[in-house]
Amino acid sequence: MPPPAPGRPDCLGTLGVVRRLLTPMWVLVHLGALVLVAGFLALGWWQITRAASGNLLSYGYAFEWPAFAAFVVWVWVSEMRKALRQPPPEPSEAAEARATPEVSPAVATPPADPPRPRRRRNETAYDDSDDPQLAAYNHYLAWRNANPHATAADYPGMS
Repeated sequence: MPPPAPGRPDCLGTLGVVRRLLTPMWVLVHLGALVLVAGFLALGWWQITRAASGNLLSYGYAFEWPAFAAFVVWVWVSEMRKALRQPPPEPSEAAEARATPEVSPAVATPPADPPRPRRRRNETAYDDSDDPQLAAYNHYLAWRNANPHATAADYPGMS
């Protein structure tokens, strides 16, 4: 196996795997999954005790809650495996900039292109002249599109 690139941690080892699954987002996912599994198992136990006291409907729920817990575990494990199959994230440009103490002002990146304005369509997509209700509704929709912050009561065609 080739050695890792300089400045890049070896993410193929156990420590790299643990680091990838202990980011703040993953810690929340792990905690959420554990809370859900514990809650679903507790609800399953509660239904078992209710079923033992004579509530026949609780027998079905006694099997349903652990199935929900198993589903949470399945999704949790599959998401972890999916995250580990993806290549490790490359160091961000901001991290590289922090690692490089000196940046020459002559080597500045050009500014991003401004977004191009959308062209408006002037022609209608179809002829609605044979149906006056459809034409009125399309006129109303065109007015709503041109006045996004107005309410329906502001429409001049309303009486």
